Amino acid sequence: MSHRPGFPPLSPVLRFATFVAAPALCLAVALVLFGTWSLWATANQVDESIRARQANDVHLALGAVLDDLAQSQAGVAIWDPAYAEVQKPKPDAEWLDKNVGVWLNYVFNHELDIIIDGQDRPVYAMRGGARISPAIFGRVRPELLPLIQAARGALRRAPNTHERLPGQKLAQNSTVRTSPAAFHATDLVQISGRVAAASVMRMIPDSKLVFGSPGRQPMLVSIRFLDGKVMGDLGRIRGIRDARVLSGPASMKAGMYSVPLRSSQGELLGHLGWRPDMPGRDILRSIARRGGAAAAALIALLAALVFVVGRLMFRDARSIGALEAARVELQAKEARAQYLANHDVLTSLPNRAAFNRFVDGAAGNMAQQALGVLLIDLDKFKHVNDTLGHLAGDQLIQSVAGRLSAQLPKGGLLARLGGDEFAICLAEGVEQEALHALAEACLAELRNPFPILGSEVQIGGSIGIAVGTPHGADRTELLRKADIAMYSVKASGRDGCRFFTAEMDESLANRRELEGDLRKALSARQQLFVAYQPKMDATGTTVVGLEALVRWDHPTKGLLTPDLFIPIAEEAGLIHALGSWVLAEACRVSGKWPELTMAVNVSPVQFKAEGFAATVRSIVQRCDVHPRQIELEVTEGILLDDSEAVRAALHDLRNAGFRIALDDFGTGYSSLSYLKQFKVDRIKIDKSFIRRVGRDQEAIAIVQAVIALGHAMNLSVTAEGVETSEQGSLLRTAGCNELQGYLFSKALREEELSVGIHGVLNPRITGRLAS
Repeated sequence: MSHRPGFPPLSPVLRFATFVAAPALCLAVALVLFGTWSLWATANQVDESIRARQANDVHLALGAVLDDLAQSQAGVAIWDPAYAEVQKPKPDAEWLDKNVGVWLNYVFNHELDIIIDGQDRPVYAMRGGARISPAIFGRVRPELLPLIQAARGALRRAPNTHERLPGQKLAQNSTVRTSPAAFHATDLVQISGRVAAASVMRMIPDSKLVFGSPGRQPMLVSIRFLDGKVMGDLGRIRGIRDARVLSGPASMKAGMYSVPLRSSQGELLGHLGWRPDMPGRDILRSIARRGGAAAAALIALLAALVFVVGRLMFRDARSIGALEAARVELQAKEARAQYLANHDVLTSLPNRAAFNRFVDGAAGNMAQQALGVLLIDLDKFKHVNDTLGHLAGDQLIQSVAGRLSAQLPKGGLLARLGGDEFAICLAEGVEQEALHALAEACLAELRNPFPILGSEVQIGGSIGIAVGTPHGADRTELLRKADIAMYSVKASGRDGCRFFTAEMDESLANRRELEGDLRKALSARQQLFVAYQPKMDATGTTVVGLEALVRWDHPTKGLLTPDLFIPIAEEAGLIHALGSWVLAEACRVSGKWPELTMAVNVSPVQFKAEGFAATVRSIVQRCDVHPRQIELEVTEGILLDDSEAVRAALHDLRNAGFRIALDDFGTGYSSLSYLKQFKVDRIKIDKSFIRRVGRDQEAIAIVQAVIALGHAMNLSVTAEGVETSEQGSLLRTAGCNELQGYLFSKALREEELSVGIHGVLNPRITGRLAS
């Protein structure tokens, strides 16, 4: 290298330091600073974006709470019976409990409901599902007075998007879901230092015959405090972690973020804080650890430059490559974090948050098209988890996701909401026939066996379908309706699909009411009783046994048969108490008829309970009845379970002397393997076959085959549902061991048994059977 005239030549070391080392060092420092700044800026931007999205979710959730509160009020506030009851000089508090207070608390989670008359005097109040003194209104009246005056039309104010005020138009972008007849003031308020959603609605008759003096109608006041279940819903439904109501702004240093809670009039009521997701910060920490190693490598590279000029370019190239790899890794981590925020890890399907955004977006873009939602819940998934383990459960979930994805139409979205629950949203081609065809296709895939860990697993699915009309498709309401429809499928035996209907809401309410009545009946040991239907020998002349059948004499619904309340008892966890009581009653009566067998039906849920066999033995021993006199009737579903608990219980009971009968034989999955494997003593031919005997040649052929099968396996055969003498004669000829049905006797109360058993020995019946 030449040097400029007048200047001494630079030494090799100085030239290296000036033209190589210094620029390389400056470049390295600049790259480190730039990379650090880029990482920090990117991570901060990601975190701010997540916080903004979650803040928007919080505002949407609070708006939904206000709209849901007003909508739930309308069901009782605009109702003839409720209006008439409140207008009475002394309203019936128990009637208001059942039809207003308990309903709003149990179904819609209202925490405080108060009814005031036209002069703002409280006449009824309920808090937390329990009736309290209406005087509580005095403590909340100051905070609620502006809402009461606005609902009466005595105070004019600009309505917010959640309320409908008399004589005023709805607010722009209103989200009100109540009918035009409902006038209500709905807003956030602060009561006794707690922030709450409050709504005051006029009470009027839905017949619109009498409204009362304008502005002087009774008012329904409803309150939900935000620091209660609402915060739990934010975490469970919206994914907002550690949500809580704060008196002041949250500190980001403590890892919390908050938004102010204001009333529609601008009054600051508090702050809602939560622990925001911060994937950017986590990525920054991860890269920082790797950045230390990169810095050490850079220092080693610069040290090597001092000694070996020739290796400078090689080391420099490696440094540039390392920086490029770090940049690519950062981008990959950002993409991964974004992906994980919207997808289920196990199946790679969109998760609940992504599904909610898709439905909200589809509902917002709807013009003339409807919006369809299918809620899919797997049947028998818990059984797979319990018997084969969680690894098998995970593989099953992945297989289900693959099969459902193959059925998804173009433009639709399939998501895993969590556990064994999936959902499909369609915004195109949402005709009822198309939705039903899609549901049936999904069910067909779920019914096919799944190869899991070397075994074949068979499950099924329960699908609820809800359709939202244009400009009326609210995601929360759609999912609620689909969930109710799915619940209806499960209540009807699972493995099917149903569209939501308005009757399902009412059916759910009736079911819950019946559950409450059953709890009371079991607690009081009233209304329920056991009836006993005689079982005859093949000739129809001799009573050989009785079958215990539980009945419920409901005070308002009349006599209820088991098929109406046994499923409710199973679902509500009451079947164990009910079954034990029926067995004890049957054993007590059996002690009076030692020459007769006593058959008692056992629910599958009851049979699978831990310690069931010991409970049965204890009851029989306490009633001083020999186990040989008791016959336990089970359905084929017990045998299909094929679990160790079922095997052990059956083995224990048969060793103790109890006889086991297989009820409703022929209607399910009966097979020789089950009969041999579980060693039952008797099979009972289902009444659906007996009903066709005498009218259908195929029916008598089936019955003869079942009887021959039973006798070949040394099993006794009983025919139930015998109603005509022709049926009795044909069954006797076919070799049936026992007959049971209305031909001989209906089910008798205990006090009717003595006369009734002798009364079934009807000479005319005997003669016809013998002919």
